[in-house]
Amino acid sequence: MTQKQDNPGITPRSFGKWDYLKITILVFSTTGLWQSMHSLILPIRILDFAPEAEKNTYLGLMTFVGLIIAMLLQPVFGAISDRSGFRMGKRRPFIIIGALCLLLFLPGIGLAGSYAVIFAIYCVMQISSNAVQGAHQGFIPDMVPEGKKGQASGIKSFVEMLGGVILIYIIGKLMDNYAAGDGDQWLWLSLLIPGIILFVCMLVTVFTVKEDSGNKNSPFSIKDVIRNTFKIDIGMNRGFLWFLASRLFFFAGLGIIQQFSLYFLMYLGVPDPASAAARFLILAVVGMLIVVYPAGRLSDKIGRKPIAITSAFIGAFGVLLIILTKDYNMIMVAAGFIGVALGGFTSTNWAMAIDMVPAGEEARYLGIANMATAGAGALARLIGPVIDFFEKQSLGLGYQVMLFTCLVFFIVGGLILLRIKEKITR
Repeated sequence: MTQKQDNPGITPRSFGKWDYLKITILVFSTTGLWQSMHSLILPIRILDFAPEAEKNTYLGLMTFVGLIIAMLLQPVFGAISDRSGFRMGKRRPFIIIGALCLLLFLPGIGLAGSYAVIFAIYCVMQISSNAVQGAHQGFIPDMVPEGKKGQASGIKSFVEMLGGVILIYIIGKLMDNYAAGDGDQWLWLSLLIPGIILFVCMLVTVFTVKEDSGNKNSPFSIKDVIRNTFKIDIGMNRGFLWFLASRLFFFAGLGIIQQFSLYFLMYLGVPDPASAAARFLILAVVGMLIVVYPAGRLSDKIGRKPIAITSAFIGAFGVLLIILTKDYNMIMVAAGFIGVALGGFTSTNWAMAIDMVPAGEEARYLGIANMATAGAGALARLIGPVIDFFEKQSLGLGYQVMLFTCLVFFIVGGLILLRIKEKITR
């Protein structure tokens, strides 16, 4: 694969600790918004429109379509930003426009009066968000020196999950009140808080990140960019294809747990299920936060693959604990194992992607990597109709099928990484 060269304007000494925060703070808000949206806001809001026996199907279908949009558009936005020639930089114009559009449509989740309307608004929000994410993910390969990319990926994952845990905790409390029928104001607060945080983080990113202006002397055709976005030289990038497959399976297993945990806890009869789901996700994130930064740094020394494979098997063990017992306290323990798996896998897996991308096509390739993540999310949502089908056959059977599917996905995601040959850069 083509070897990348560092940004000539950046040296390891000139890239300081605050620079890590500047280029990653935006994911605090985007991850927090979408984690709370997918795990709490949408599952409860869908109950306003969907029949009880088909709630998993309604939720799975909507989020499946939205994530297919993400899967297709994020690499396109990334590729366009790679080649853009804006004076203020290649990435920031997309971040500004995308974030403002996302904020414009966010209130629609509360205003929607039917399933069709909330479905459409969700899809438009996905388009806007992926303009932001497609461009933003180019910051690490653009600006971080070699030898620090694993550390930067670890910090990025840490900031992502920190945003997720804080907003999930807050939104869980608010949405419990909305679900209990205590008033629409709790839904509006659940939408307002992530919106304000996104706006602030967008401003911090735009005004503190100093990126070079785009390549004004290299005109390009958007049509050609779109046509070439998904092209990968299989002979030169066979390892990248195995990487995509591993990422697909691991995050599909994770996505199933994230999306349907609320309904699973409702089936178990847990009191205050939204808060319980929030606690599950918070414990997972705590486990993740413990390992994500040291895993990223360690991967700079011993390689990404051993940590990522071990993490996938730890995730499988966490799911196995849930399968073997329906005890609430043991489920919370399992959440910690799943979080450790998430931390180890995400920090090293993203660093592995950065190691593989060719020079000049960073955002496009990382967009394709996130296409696997979005595809995993879409695949996870397809389990919704499967859960409903088996639940109609026998109460609880659908959730058993769900958990066994997660177990298999984690194991397969780890085993696929054995096919990748990596070069360790110390």
